[in-house]
Amino acid sequence: MSTREKKNPADFVTEGVGYNDITLSRPATVGGASVSTIRMREPIVEDQENFQDFGRTDAAREITTFANLCEVAPHDIRKLPLRDYARLQASYALFTY
Repeated sequence: MSTREKKNPADFVTEGVGYNDITLSRPATVGGASVSTIRMREPIVEDQENFQDFGRTDAAREITTFANLCEVAPHDIRKLPLRDYARLQASYALFTY
């Protein structure tokens, strides 16, 4: 068992009005540029409705939804380390409460 503590979203998500800035664990190439943060806009009801049209699997739908909310290509989301993908998931969850 690891002694590593689970991180709190406040450690890597900065909440703004209508968006979250997510600090990545290390710089990543997104849209051809090296970035250390990704901005996710707040989802609207239409995003949830469109979620069903975004792919054949739950994973594909979630990836496409995150790409849409972050205004990046789905392949850029797919290239993120799993640790950073989990940060996107945590950021998304913050919008639901």
